[in-house]
Amino acid sequence: MRLTLELAVIVAAFLAVIGLPVAYWIAYSNWRGKFLVEAVVALPIILPPTVLGFYLLVAFGSQSVFGRWWQSLTGHPLAFTFCGLVIGSIIYSLPFAVQPFASSFALVDRSLLAASATLGAGKWRTFWRIILPLSLPGVVTGIALSFAHTVGEFGVVLMIGGNIPGVTRTISIDIYDRVQAAEYAAANVTSIVLLAFSFLVLALIYGINRRAFGVGTSR
Repeated sequence: MRLTLELAVIVAAFLAVIGLPVAYWIAYSNWRGKFLVEAVVALPIILPPTVLGFYLLVAFGSQSVFGRWWQSLTGHPLAFTFCGLVIGSIIYSLPFAVQPFASSFALVDRSLLAASATLGAGKWRTFWRIILPLSLPGVVTGIALSFAHTVGEFGVVLMIGGNIPGVTRTISIDIYDRVQAAEYAAANVTSIVLLAFSFLVLALIYGINRRAFGVGTSR
C-alpha cells in the first residue's frame, strides 16, 4: 500500500505539471491538426494495458535508443524499477488528467480573456489570474482521477515492473498474486480496501466540486 500510494502521489504531481500546459494548448490552439494530438493523448483510454505495457517494456529495454541512453546515464536499466513504473504510469494516466483540465479551460468565457488582454495582461498572467481559478473543478477532478487511476493500475505495472516486493509490487499486483495462490480471503480484504478507497476518492471529488465550486447544484 505504501508503494502504491507513493507511486500515485508522484504520478499525480507530475501530471499536474505536464498536463496543465498540454491541456491549455489543446483548449486554445487553432491548429487544424489538433485532433491528432488529442487522439494521441486519449489513446491510453482505449488501448489495452498489455499493449501499452509491451511497447513501454521494449522502449525501456537495452535494445532501444532510449533504454541504452538511460542505462548509460544511470548505470541500470529502466525496466523493472520504480522509476520505470513512474514513467509508464504517467503515460498511462495522462488522459485522465489532461481531458478534465482541457474541458474546464474550454468552458472559460472568452470575453474575460479578451478583457484581460485589453487591460494589458499577458497570457501567463491571464492563465494564473483568470483561467486557472475558473477551472479549478476540472483541475481538482483531473488530479484526483489520475491519482486514483494510478492506484488501480495492473496491466502496465505488471508488464514493465513485474513483481518485486518493495520495488514494483503494487496493491493490484498483490491482489493478483493472492488469487493465483488461492488466498481468496486475503485477496478479498485487499480488494475491499481498494474498493473503499476508490469510492472515497470519487465521493471527495464530487463533494469538493459541489460545495466549493457549485458544480452540479441547481441555481
